[in-house]
Amino acid sequence: MDTESPSDSSERFKLYDELELQEFQDKFVIKSHQSPNEGFWISRVDGNINLLDGDTVAESPTKTSTIYGVVGTIRLVIGTYAIVITSRKEVGSFLGFPVYRLTSMRVLACNEALRFSTSQEKRDEAYFLTLLKVVESMPGLYYSYEADISLNLQRRSKLVEGWTSKPLWKQADPRYVWNKHLTEELIELKLDRFIIPLVQGSFQTAELKLKDSCATLTLISRRCTRRLGTRMWRRGANFEGDTANFIETEQLLELEEFKFSFLQVRGSIPILWEQIVDLSYKPHLRVISHEQTPNIVEHHFHDLSQRYGEVLAVDLTDKHGEEGQLSAAYAAEMQNQQNVRYVPFDFHYHCGSSNFDDLKILYDQISEDFEKQRYFMIDRKGDILEEQKGIMRSNCIDSLDRTNVTQCYMAQKALNLQLQRIGVLTSSECISMFDEQYGKFRILWAEQGDEISLEYAGTNALKGDLVRYGKKTLTGIIKDGMSALSRYYLNNFHDGIRQDALDLISGHYTVSRNIPSPFQRNGFEPLSYLPVASALIIGGLTATTFTLQQVGRNAHQYVSSVLCAGITAGVMAIVKAKGRQFCSRPRLCGLL
Repeated sequence: MDTESPSDSSERFKLYDELELQEFQDKFVIKSHQSPNEGFWISRVDGNINLLDGDTVAESPTKTSTIYGVVGTIRLVIGTYAIVITSRKEVGSFLGFPVYRLTSMRVLACNEALRFSTSQEKRDEAYFLTLLKVVESMPGLYYSYEADISLNLQRRSKLVEGWTSKPLWKQADPRYVWNKHLTEELIELKLDRFIIPLVQGSFQTAELKLKDSCATLTLISRRCTRRLGTRMWRRGANFEGDTANFIETEQLLELEEFKFSFLQVRGSIPILWEQIVDLSYKPHLRVISHEQTPNIVEHHFHDLSQRYGEVLAVDLTDKHGEEGQLSAAYAAEMQNQQNVRYVPFDFHYHCGSSNFDDLKILYDQISEDFEKQRYFMIDRKGDILEEQKGIMRSNCIDSLDRTNVTQCYMAQKALNLQLQRIGVLTSSECISMFDEQYGKFRILWAEQGDEISLEYAGTNALKGDLVRYGKKTLTGIIKDGMSALSRYYLNNFHDGIRQDALDLISGHYTVSRNIPSPFQRNGFEPLSYLPVASALIIGGLTATTFTLQQVGRNAHQYVSSVLCAGITAGVMAIVKAKGRQFCSRPRLCGLL
């Protein structure tokens, strides 16, 4: 079946899908297997990148290996570092073209000049290299050698004649290209067939059989890079109206005669707010009052309406406590938005964290607007039969767990409408009546939720069993407890470094020898004292317990018990009071 519209009739651009990496004493050479004269080399001395010529590789390399693409290059204090794809896994197809998940990367260091640098420059370079090692293990990176996966089907259908003959990096939507900053030098050298636009998010696919019809269901989530970051260090919006954890999710349904696309988006509450880790289990939420807040909200929703049409904004946060204060601040700003319908829905109050079908309460409130937005539909010739005229934007606090459950419910409603439209289901039937196929649909959404949660929060999604089974299970409760504890540890003691890594590779922080080292701003590193403080607390509690046991035998032990307890309480009070300073904090960029 022809998978592209008539506007794609010209010759399609294709990237090199296998490359040869040659390692020499003074350089790395990367060239195509298919076209050995096509490629480039990077000096290991000064990091300069040069196109291949006839004299470049006269000697024999010390090592040769196969790689599957170049993520990009980055210049640090002294050296240049190239990041290459060392393994991949084919995970499905996008409109007929294979899609791969990046499974491992390698950083090639071109920093021989480091030995001539100062001690501070060496320390800085070492920390930046640590950040690149963090990048090596980034999850959820997808790409194709033959198709741009950053554009949804509806936008692709509007492409001009010959668009797909352009290099993939020119076709791509830059807001969803995870490695955009890393490809700049390769673009300058016009190495178009080596430049892979990576999309971070999720790609899930399943084959459905409904009665006599076979269909492919694909779920693609695309993470926006404009406010890229981790759960606690990137909240809310920046001054341009870009929000943290903003993700476009497209549900594609492909049958023999028709293709459907249904879009939803999620993102952090689009005002200025923060939740700084401080060793407490649930850090305080704080709304930041600023005169620019109305403009921020306006910019955010104007951008959404320009891209998608009418916006239905569903706020799933609690309506009491600190969440309620944040929700109230959001609701107050939304009163000034003319073309957006704002719907507050307390997910925990109505659904009780236990029943998927209780979301019918929300659906009944928004069904008229939701169904009016429709979906995108084309036939096998590429003729447009229906367009999606708006978008549902969902959020909770993290825009992960409650949001994923809600989006799954709405996607199920859209899927029913599509299958009824073409007669696969009657008007009284729905996907949930077909247990095996419904199970596949649920698994797609559950695994997508896990993957995008892993990217933002560091763990799988909570409430995953609500998506998989429609209700809470004992196993799910235990998994949620373990994930919550893991989030606590990662958010407090690891995410500062992870945030720095994301700021570095996304270009939000640019390394330069002409600015002071970001690591000289203060000499005290509280995180390094946390193990000592922890040891003192544990030792103090142990000593207090031991001396109390001895009090009955020796009254003098009472004084020792009081002293140990006092020291322990003092250390605990210091750690609690200075909780923020003891946590892992980003060092390169501010919160906004």
